[in-house]
Amino acid sequence: MSQSRAKAYTAAGVDIDAGNSLVSRFKTMVADTHVHGVVSDIGGFGGLFRPDLSGMESPVLVSSTDGVGTKLKLAVAFDRHDTIGIDLVAMSVNDILVQGAKPLFFLDYFATGVLDVERTAQVVQGVANGCKQAGCALLGGETAEMPDMYPAGEYDLAGFCVGIVDNAHIVDGSSIRVGDVIIGLGSSGVHSNGYSLVRKLLAESGLKADDELPGSGRSVADVLIEPTRIYVDIVRKLMRDLPVKGMVHITGGGFFDNIPRVLPRAVTAEIQFGSWQMLPVFNWLREQGQLSWDEMLQIFNCSIGYVLIVEPDVAEEVMSRLHAQKEPAWVIGRIDRRSGDSEQVNIIY
Repeated sequence: MSQSRAKAYTAAGVDIDAGNSLVSRFKTMVADTHVHGVVSDIGGFGGLFRPDLSGMESPVLVSSTDGVGTKLKLAVAFDRHDTIGIDLVAMSVNDILVQGAKPLFFLDYFATGVLDVERTAQVVQGVANGCKQAGCALLGGETAEMPDMYPAGEYDLAGFCVGIVDNAHIVDGSSIRVGDVIIGLGSSGVHSNGYSLVRKLLAESGLKADDELPGSGRSVADVLIEPTRIYVDIVRKLMRDLPVKGMVHITGGGFFDNIPRVLPRAVTAEIQFGSWQMLPVFNWLREQGQLSWDEMLQIFNCSIGYVLIVEPDVAEEVMSRLHAQKEPAWVIGRIDRRSGDSEQVNIIY
């Protein structure tokens, strides 16, 4: 670009050349995520995608948008930017997976005060890696440099996902009945929720990024920046052959707020605490914050990132397949009859 044409914007704090150099680097990242249906390359005003509707009688689009919350603060503090994009993708694709949808494409929004080319490239590479894990295309995005909007070195992220499901195969929990089995899939750690409390407890503990997080055998930075698991591949493989009545992505609000979102009003989820393996980070958070397990299960995933609800005669086959693929999974409870207006999640200690 002509320096004379760009000088006014440069004087205002926006580096147009840096933005243009990033776009050229993004093209390779985006190309690596291409799936069947992608029509356009990045650079246009909109991304084009032609979905494969074969075998679908009544296709329905499913969409979700999310961010990664204040986990970004730790990414900046630890100078770890290569996996936060995976978190961004996971938060949206796991949400639409709950309804049985196959993710088609994803778009990201990255905003910062002063554009750091290397850091931004690391973040977007993480987004691309997350898209590959989810089997969807990174169809486009926006990189915004906004001087004075963000403190030095900080940035913000948002993501947007679109998927598709045949209307007859939407999973909405309406068929859940008393006696159904609740299966929990293991999380990789804290995922991307509760980080305002995590950061507070970390500051109070005095631990530094390179210190070992008690009980984990790993550094504080490694444990707390561990990316959110993407469950698309494993869950869609199960759903090809086995009926799933309901699914839950355990995000903000933990067990108590998320599980009821798929339950009919007449039932409750009886969760047997201790039926799954607790990751060390959650024991540390509870002890450091002097929290009860009820409080923990209200805020964090507590090692269960995704929940499946299936009929009893299907549960054994589901567990067999999960274990055959070395998937951390446990039968963590049952569906029971609800009494009046009682809570729909009952933790049995």
